[in-house]
Order: sequence, then C-alpha cells, then structure tokens
Amino acid sequence: MRLPPRTGGFTLVEVLVALVIVALGLTALMVAVNGTARTSGFLRDKTLAQWIALNRLTEVRLNVVKFGQNTDTGELDFGNRKWHYDTRYFDTSIASMKRVVVRVYLGDAKTKGNPVAQAVGFLGTSLAAPGSLIIDWTTGIGAAAAATGTGTGTPTGTPTGNPPAPGHPVTPGNGPPLQPPPPPGVPPATP
Repeated sequence: MRLPPRTGGFTLVEVLVALVIVALGLTALMVAVNGTARTSGFLRDKTLAQWIALNRLTEVRLNVVKFGQNTDTGELDFGNRKWHYDTRYFDTSIASMKRVVVRVYLGDAKTKGNPVAQAVGFLGTSLAAPGSLIIDWTTGIGAAAAATGTGTGTPTGTPTGNPPAPGHPVTPGNGPPLQPPPPPGVPPATP
C-alpha cells in the first residue's frame, strides 16, 4: 500500500530549527534589556550622588557645617538609599583659599569601594563678590572695592572704553573706566 504524497506542514527538524532561532533572538533581547536596566540604575545612582556632593559643597560654602582640620565624613539617607561622604580640604597657592573635594559613596561608612560621584569647589576670602569684575588675587576683595570706588567690590555701571593691550592683564589701575549705562533709546557716548 502506498502512502499519499505530503501536501503541507513542517517536519520535526524544521520546527526545532525555528525554535532555536527564536530562542537565540529572545536571549539577545533579554541581554539588551538587562544592560539597559543596569545602565539606568547606574545613572540614577550617579545623579543622586552628584546631588549629594553638590549639596554638601553648598553646606560647606555657607558654613552651615564648620569644616574640620583636613577632612570630615557623614552618612545620610537620600532617595531610599544609604550614602556616605567624605569632605577634604586642601591648601592652595593662595593662603586665604582652600580647595574642597566632596566624594560620595553608596552604602554606609563601613562599605568600601570607589566613589560614585565627586564635586570640587573653592572656599575662602579671595573669591570675588557676586557681580564684581576685577579682583586683585594678591590682596583679596579689598583692593577690588577700592579700585571700583563702591566699597563693596560691585561695579555700579557697565564697562566702556578700550580694553588693555594684549599681554597686559586687567588690574585695578588699568581696566576700562566704569560709567552708568545710557537711558533706553540713547546711543552710548564714545570718548
């Protein structure tokens, strides 16, 4: 007796090859999704750590927390995670200025590892007052206030005139003179 000829369908080998191809494709997809989830978690932790470092740097600048000799540490809960930080103070070539480095780690203070984020700032009296243009770094803000005539280190007008020649830095004596701005609609006066 003869069997009728096959008209359609898949053989067992064809089905197994198709399943292997689908399994490989799904494995590659899962690896990509896992990598994306891991990267997303790392970026979340890095962002939170950077916020903590910048907050700590701001606390130091505002003297909310007095800084110690050369370092101080602390722990906090932020973003439903436990973090710890260390703040280090370094001398600079300017005696009245310190470099502040804040490093933030994931976990409590007993956890060892690399910092997740770091912020660097400066603290001291040699920094310019907000809005000031000229600072004499050898003497601090007092010279800038005397040069501008305001007593606060903040200029009252806009700079006009010719800038100093190339190679000659702006110092309290050779900068452009400060004049009040002209009223709206009036062109500035030329010397």
